[in-house]
Amino acid sequence: QVQLVESGGGLVQPGGSLRLSCAASGSISRIYVMGWYRQAPGKQRELVASITSSTSTNYAESVKGRFTISVDNAKNTLYLQMNSLRPEDTAVYYCQRRELGKLYWGQGTQVTVSS
Repeated sequence: QVQLVESGGGLVQPGGSLRLSCAASGSISRIYVMGWYRQAPGKQRELVASITSSTSTNYAESVKGRFTISVDNAKNTLYLQMNSLRPEDTAVYYCQRRELGKLYWGQGTQVTVSS
């Protein structure tokens, strides 16, 4: 089993920045895919960005150039640096980890972009 705990969400003004963290614990494999998803009220959950254990990254078009996904394998922690935030980035952000044929989710952290 793998446990994921997100942190770093909050309220920020448009144009501001936040950094989300997702700490993984438990029986962790060295081969994985991790990602950040978000779900806004009344909308489906969508992929924001993902990263593989070989550090290959993928971003949604809406966040390219503004968000950066990274991982610190020594700390088993995933990050999402979010810059130039917009009101449409408001959502609950979830961390996901795929490994050994299993899928794990964190509990989510709220990001609100508003003046």
